[in-house]
Amino acid sequence: MIADTIDRYYAPALIGKDPFNVKQIWDELRFGPMHWIGRSGITHMALAAVDIALWDIMSKAAGKPLWQYLGGHKPDKIKAYNTNGGWLNWSKDQLIKDITGILEQGFTAVKMKVGKPDPREDFDRVQAVRRAIGDEVGLMIDVNQQWNITTAMTWGKKLEQFDLIWLEEPLNPDDISGHRKLADELNVPIALGEHVYNKYAFRDYITQGAVEYVQVDVTRVAGITEWLQIAGLAAAHDLPVCPHVGDMGQIHQHLVAATPNAIMLEYIPWIKHIFEEPINVVNGFYTLPQQPGASTTIIPRYFNEYRVR
Repeated sequence: MIADTIDRYYAPALIGKDPFNVKQIWDELRFGPMHWIGRSGITHMALAAVDIALWDIMSKAAGKPLWQYLGGHKPDKIKAYNTNGGWLNWSKDQLIKDITGILEQGFTAVKMKVGKPDPREDFDRVQAVRRAIGDEVGLMIDVNQQWNITTAMTWGKKLEQFDLIWLEEPLNPDDISGHRKLADELNVPIALGEHVYNKYAFRDYITQGAVEYVQVDVTRVAGITEWLQIAGLAAAHDLPVCPHVGDMGQIHQHLVAATPNAIMLEYIPWIKHIFEEPINVVNGFYTLPQQPGASTTIIPRYFNEYRVR
């Protein structure tokens, strides 16, 4: 559906355009015919793909990796936290084995899933992980929207004792007032953004004090152009940005490296094999790409294999 939206509506509008007028193009596409169909979801993600491609073209033309083209802030490396483990369907023993194995790779922060039908089981699993990894390792938990406000308030309070970096997506992402109540009452910071699709929704979350770690995803908002606006909005409120990696980190590594208030980046080593310059994490840190562009170039044989026809 995303590819179809690009082919039918966005691609024809790009013919003859100068990619260096990316913001003008963004406005024209944003308020074009698809504006009447949807201002989030598929149409927004299709616009994100186009916008990312334009920034890739510009940085390649400039002969710079995107993070440098945007104005580098972290020119050496960026901290990673590992999400490739801690899965909800694993036994407690497998969970602990996996997370301790991640730490042996050099990571100093990990995230695990919660949201079991009985929150007491979540509590037991978090407690077991904290005991296994010690007090010095950063630990986040991700609810994936599985709780209601009562469950989140009750069990969020109980889980505070485990010194969590954040509590992620505890509620439905459209429930700004519920997240504000949690942010007011809990001593665990609220993180979200994976399912927030535009700068206006982020504005409302931020100005109402309903989010404390901004997880804006460049593939969910309308590309790099809008991502930078949201990161700037977060900076104006002294909030850190820690993106959700819907792109598996290929583009976000550039954005975090170029953004002062972006403090670290999620790591999920999926689909690395398809890219000419895949993400690279060594001892818990991303090493920055050096090739011009946004690290989105796909190896031709994989492009042919996975392309939408």
